[in-house]
Amino acid sequence: MIQQSTQPIIHFQGIEKSFGGAKALSDVSLTVHRGTVHGLVGQNGAGKSTLIKLLAGLHRPDAGQVEIDGEAYDHLTPHLVESLGIHFIHQDRLLVPSFTVGEALFLGREPRIPGTPFLDRRQMQRRAQEVLQRYFGLSLPNSALISQLSTAEKQIVQITRALLDRPKILVFDEPTAALVKREADLLFTLIRRLRDEGITILYISHYLQEIEALCDVVTVLRNGRHVATKPIAETSAAEIAGLMVNRDIGDLFPIREKSPGAALLTVEGLSATGRYRNVGFTLYRGEVLGLTGLLGSGAKDVLRTLFGLETAEEGTVTVAEQAPWRASPVQAARRKLALVPEDRRRHGVALDLSVSENTTLASLPRFTRLGLVDRASEAAEADRLITRLQIKTAGREALLRTLSGGNQQKVAIAKWLSRHSDIYLLDEPTVGVDIAAKVEIYALIAELAEKGAGIIVLSSDLPELIGLTDRILIFFRGEIAREVVSDTITEDALLAEVTGSSEATRYVG
Repeated sequence: MIQQSTQPIIHFQGIEKSFGGAKALSDVSLTVHRGTVHGLVGQNGAGKSTLIKLLAGLHRPDAGQVEIDGEAYDHLTPHLVESLGIHFIHQDRLLVPSFTVGEALFLGREPRIPGTPFLDRRQMQRRAQEVLQRYFGLSLPNSALISQLSTAEKQIVQITRALLDRPKILVFDEPTAALVKREADLLFTLIRRLRDEGITILYISHYLQEIEALCDVVTVLRNGRHVATKPIAETSAAEIAGLMVNRDIGDLFPIREKSPGAALLTVEGLSATGRYRNVGFTLYRGEVLGLTGLLGSGAKDVLRTLFGLETAEEGTVTVAEQAPWRASPVQAARRKLALVPEDRRRHGVALDLSVSENTTLASLPRFTRLGLVDRASEAAEADRLITRLQIKTAGREALLRTLSGGNQQKVAIAKWLSRHSDIYLLDEPTVGVDIAAKVEIYALIAELAEKGAGIIVLSSDLPELIGLTDRILIFFRGEIAREVVSDTITEDALLAEVTGSSEATRYVG
């Protein structure tokens, strides 16, 4: 960690911003010092996004001003912001899918063949290779389209595009939400290198372990107000979380009676060439079973196969005492399986439907009479689940896209609660949600288990797996490499198992 500069590069002074009657920011003042990694945290709705949009010139403050490099601005524009050397790396990869890597990198500043109006595509590709190699040690095929790249590669292209302009300030908005650990570590190494080169980093994340490991300073927003700015060396993830929710969060994970019942789901000899082989396990009533592994380990493919989104070549899946079957999503739902996917916005919910419509989407026959939806019954069910899951919404008719990420995730779960599911397949259930929403989702999972449901949680968040589950199945290169009892393994030992290390021997008790 470097010594923090005493020279401010960004200073927000008395910022106020309202939307309609809702106060998004109230008298927010904070300073970001040059050449530091400054973390910005808060629950969904705390005001982080509004503050960043003000810095980007997308919103204008109702009161207050922003100082950049000592010069005050009461209103920024996107063009002015870019000219001041401020660039944004968004969670959504804002790149043209049909462009090549070189075209995406040099969009708007394309080199031309001298003396002609024609683009010099060969130079674009050569310079793209050079800059990707210099910053990331990465080589991508010249003909590769953005749509063909992995999530991590797209993010690398977006970062590299910003670096071509020699920025003074880089703003990272949830940059690791879709990255595996190895890719996230590569990003952290780059961020530290950029900081050491004098670039200021404003880093927004829900992952407090990242804030603690990466940042020099952290600012906490709560309900639109600035509640604290602290040097990381003088605080902890637990203290930061407490400031975010204005209470001692205590144990993240609920204490519950762990007394699994009868077998609910039995998997035997499940195999699919190139994805997984000879996978077998049993899920019991009242049990929370964890799955984990590196990207490509087969864990996600198995979860998708259980719900019928992928097909196994061999093996059987049995629910309770029914006959073995090969799943399709329709058959899986009929057998009371539910899938909450990792990318809830694309695959788990319908953003342009209301909370009420999303809640009953998987159980419409219950609310349909003669081909017409019984709106009164649907509304009653939506209200029941909004109350039960403490979904924060303006009302059941609010469009889902107006809800925070954590509340969208609750609606994705509510959809299957409405169908009275018995088996819940949860794929990265807390990715991209804040600490308070995580606690509520963990409590819901515990409640479902105590009522006799069987739950499978696929997660790359190792503390989450250890704290939430009863057992963990560790996938490695397509096979279940090990099964462990969750409260007998440390995070370090679990990480060693996941990565295939032979030194995974540090167990508790």
